[in-house]
Amino acid sequence: MSTAQPIIEIRGVDKWYGAHHVLKQCSTHVGKGEIVVVCGPSGSGKSTLIKTVNALEPFQKGDVVVAGTSLSAKSTDLPKLRSKVGMVFQHFELFPHLDLTRNLTLAQQIVLGRDAGAARTKARALLDRVGLSAHAHKYPGQLSGGQQQRVAIARALSMDPMAMLFDEPTSALDPEMVNEVLDVMVALAREGMTMMVVTHEMGFARRVAHRVVFMEDGAIVEDTPTDVFFNEAASPAAQRFLSKILAH
Repeated sequence: MSTAQPIIEIRGVDKWYGAHHVLKQCSTHVGKGEIVVVCGPSGSGKSTLIKTVNALEPFQKGDVVVAGTSLSAKSTDLPKLRSKVGMVFQHFELFPHLDLTRNLTLAQQIVLGRDAGAARTKARALLDRVGLSAHAHKYPGQLSGGQQQRVAIARALSMDPMAMLFDEPTSALDPEMVNEVLDVMVALAREGMTMMVVTHEMGFARRVAHRVVFMEDGAIVEDTPTDVFFNEAASPAAQRFLSKILAH
């Protein structure tokens, strides 16, 4: 893992929804090429935390810095920054009226300014990478959930991101479709992609994560190397979580 400045830094972030304090002095970082899994019980603030990284969720205190750029600085071009931080959501968020190729080329042309031919070449290569090149002219509704999520990953990769964020990418899938998505994510991890992943898939975490961030009630309770988290979790909350998750 690189000792250079982290790609992602979350510095003392607080967020409220009205009177509800949803993130409490959260601080962590993700280095270049590092895979960090964020886990914890439902409602602990995991998805909110990861969405602060590309400013999909505003925060009231602290700062988030991506590749040296502060999200809270008025001069920051947030759309430009988001184009360099890929985001994969729980529910795919594909354009249902566009075929898979167009789903992958649209942002390349509009945001990155790629010409149509180069964008199509990139799209085809990425669909092949996620095992879906034969479906390039299909529409999202013609695919299974696992296939749609693989397209969503390919679409994020089409923007040449410096890091990838995954917000519970398998939680909306039928169990038999989970592994086909996790296999793509494992391949990305092995290629050195910087990744921050909110997930309950502890097998994935154990297999590829460098660190695990455990949250409870809006706070980061543990931020520790993966083997330490699974074998020597210090907090009672993490121990309870692991006993429930690993029992199934």
